[in-house]
Amino acid sequence: MIEVKNVKKRYLTKTAIEHITVNIPKGGITGLVGENGSGKSTFLKILAGLVRPTKGTVLVDGNVVSRRLADRIAYLSEQDTFYSFYRVKELVAFYETQFRDFNKERAEELISFMKLDLNSKIKTLSKGNRGRLKIVLTLARDAPVLLLDEPLSGLDPMVRDSIVKSLISFIDLERQTVLITTHEINEMEPLFDRVIAIKNGQILGMADSEEIRDQEGLTIVDWMKKKYE
Repeated sequence: MIEVKNVKKRYLTKTAIEHITVNIPKGGITGLVGENGSGKSTFLKILAGLVRPTKGTVLVDGNVVSRRLADRIAYLSEQDTFYSFYRVKELVAFYETQFRDFNKERAEELISFMKLDLNSKIKTLSKGNRGRLKIVLTLARDAPVLLLDEPLSGLDPMVRDSIVKSLISFIDLERQTVLITTHEINEMEPLFDRVIAIKNGQILGMADSEEIRDQEGLTIVDWMKKKYE
């Protein structure tokens, strides 16, 4: 599904990632874990076509990734990128005009699930509700690939819980391929079908979550720590 071949990204004098080669199969949820500055966000931006690699190739279903593949890749940024003057319902209507795969009925179902008010102005929403809204707009797309950059970052436990439940309830895990970067590994671990550890811009390992637990007898946090040694 996603093929990454010898990818490197360099910003002026700093190398963000290098020598990355990995194949992520179709379907399920893959966790990308690592410390701050390890290259997780850069890797996701390259997969989304937002950043061009300095070297190497990235393919999705055999197609070279670029912004032209935006109709096949839904990307959730860690940063807020909303137009603050919109109301929630107006933002939903705007997204419907921008993405052919945007499912308005699912968006409204997600809004109800997340307990958001369609008439609320974006600028009045709390950080937690803005986090919920970002998830709504991403999961409402029928894109084959979903890339979520730190979806739980800075959110309180109740918001995190609703977001985790939405990831289980509103994703077609057989058809959609999901890649999530997160520091909240303990909360996200039950969702992961597989996990990739990254450090200093290089991949240390990739494994199925069940194998980590059943064969190695480790949690994903312990597995990551072992890879970091």
